[in-house]
Amino acid sequence: MVFSTARTLTTAQADDLRHAILNAERRSGLRFGVYLGPPVGSRRHFAEKLHAALGEEAPNAVVVYVDLAGRALEIVTGEKARRRLPDGACRLVAMSMATAFSVGDLVGGLLYGIGALADHATARR
Repeated sequence: MVFSTARTLTTAQADDLRHAILNAERRSGLRFGVYLGPPVGSRRHFAEKLHAALGEEAPNAVVVYVDLAGRALEIVTGEKARRRLPDGACRLVAMSMATAFSVGDLVGGLLYGIGALADHATARR
């Protein structure tokens, strides 16, 4: 799932991101989602609401939320996903993604982050 409220991605970039998500889901068995856009309310609460909106898939899901204007990133994991993606691993991935974002590489940061999260979850399967 990729959702963007702004025209931040080209069609090719969105396709690359969808492909990376599908690959990550196949490798890890987790559900991945990416949301790009401003929050409604606090960023963390908004990211958690996006995650909860996945319904029955939420326990096995990972949502990467990026607020471009607010220069913020949140990674929310479901209960079962968290067993394979502890907070420390998510923080390290988030730091690498933020570094890529800081030099203007939004897509590269997202692709790296999704791949790294899937790698970590796969290693702990």
